[in-house]
Amino acid sequence: MTKEEELAKYMALIEQYKEQINSLEMQSQYLQAAIADYNKAKITLEQLNNADTGSEILLPIGGSTFIDTTAKNTSKVLFDIGGGIVIEKTSEDAIKKIDCRIEDLQKTQEKLLTMMQNLQNEATEVSSKAQKFYEEQQK
Repeated sequence: MTKEEELAKYMALIEQYKEQINSLEMQSQYLQAAIADYNKAKITLEQLNNADTGSEILLPIGGSTFIDTTAKNTSKVLFDIGGGIVIEKTSEDAIKKIDCRIEDLQKTQEKLLTMMQNLQNEATEVSSKAQKFYEEQQK
């Protein structure tokens, strides 16, 4: 392998690491948005549990938008269990399920952050090798 090919190999590896890190960062941002969405749903359910039947409430529907409505039966909610299937659950059960989802998402995010750190360490190592190789070639 020629010196130029060796240096090109290092540069290609560094670029691959950068792309992988960027991809993981995007996934991490998506997970953070999902966690925030679940937290909003949890807060809304907790507040609905405190609402009296027949009381007027502002119901958040996303995008900083609310509906002015009347609380009818706040003890039951419709909950998406996946695959487009929605079931009725008590508010308490829905909150527990939301907590589980948040916990799973946080664990996944921790794994992503570990992967990103490992890739960053590897990229730094390859970058150091490339720098050392380049300096040796300049002598």
